[in-house]
Amino acid sequence: MEKRIRVVVTGLGATTPVGGDSTAFWQSLLGGSSGVRALTAPWAAELPVRIAAPAARDPAGVLDRVEARRLDRSAQFALVAAREAWADAGLGRPGSCTEPRRTATVVSSAVGGWHTLLGSWDAMTAGGARAVPPLTIPKLMPNAASARISMEFGAYGGAHAAVSACASGAEAIAWACDLIRCGRADVVLAGGCEAVIHPLAIAAFAAMRAMSRRNADPEAASRPFDADRDGFVLGEGAGVLVLESAAHAARRGARVYAEVAGHGASADAHHLAQPDPAGRGVAEALAAALADADASPYDIAHVAAHATATPAGDLAEARALAGVLGPAAVRHAGVTATKSMTGHMLGASGAVQTIAAVLALHERVAPPVLNLSSVDPEIRSLGIDLIRDKPRELPFDGPLTALSNSFGFGGHNVVLVLRTP
Repeated sequence: MEKRIRVVVTGLGATTPVGGDSTAFWQSLLGGSSGVRALTAPWAAELPVRIAAPAARDPAGVLDRVEARRLDRSAQFALVAAREAWADAGLGRPGSCTEPRRTATVVSSAVGGWHTLLGSWDAMTAGGARAVPPLTIPKLMPNAASARISMEFGAYGGAHAAVSACASGAEAIAWACDLIRCGRADVVLAGGCEAVIHPLAIAAFAAMRAMSRRNADPEAASRPFDADRDGFVLGEGAGVLVLESAAHAARRGARVYAEVAGHGASADAHHLAQPDPAGRGVAEALAAALADADASPYDIAHVAAHATATPAGDLAEARALAGVLGPAAVRHAGVTATKSMTGHMLGASGAVQTIAAVLALHERVAPPVLNLSSVDPEIRSLGIDLIRDKPRELPFDGPLTALSNSFGFGGHNVVLVLRTP
């Protein structure tokens, strides 16, 4: 049987509500810092939800003025994160360490250019058709970030965008992994981006009763697995990883953070917005990911949970974890939930969360779940090992394996298996 190509992570880039780069992001997670704030813009005053997690660093202030003007805010975030990841991987000038036709991008967004679309509609409403900006269409496309990043780094091997709601960033990583495994690429920039902190988005999610309404206490609003959780908090930003074949990384002497050992995907086939209460679809994705990685439930030392702090979603995920890992293994897989600090970054969340899981393996320490005052009794009964109060040291010796879970409206489920190199 032909040996499968191994895929490794060699570069990380993130711009998030708790840090404008991957280092600041990671330190904030370990320090238990919340990025959730009260919205002070006049348009927020009449909304039922008046909190969100805006990015710590404005991408328009980082990019050149002309290039920022040509990109929606979501793609701006992606380009900032991609540049950091490329530099972190030590790839230098595009083409110097990579073959352009064997370099690709898979960068996704759940929504695309939300601000561009609605801003252009406002312009047309006020000034007629001639007032619509000429770059409206290329800026609002969900594939705009992936396309722009391919141009930045001369990636002729393909510019792809997987759109699967809040699982988009994780599915992008899985897709990138497959591009390398099947021999179509040696290097792929993969991740997700989102920027929808806007009155319409907040009003729409609030109408679904999906968001926390703790307007008086923003930093305590995102409460994954807590008995008093009442919905997610909207965040924004991007996460991009450089993935390479292990052979390509070895040839150039690259530092390797972790291996993407496997992935699994499924559909709930249940409801457009609600998860299957039993977590059956999630369990399918978890089992498929473990099988793809040739991993046992007992191998799992850490789980980066999707955990948006919605009552139904957190419980379904916990049921699936308990069912697939089993009562013995689930008690030794420390579970965290980065959305307790970053809020829910939609299409970016899976990529940003995966960066956190990669760093947890690399540094052998996992961040805690913020705002976990009282664990939901039913979740507690499942025996889930939730990391509370402070970071947890992971085993110092031997290989470590982690899961990163991402789920989205429409029943999309993606699970990534990460392993120390």
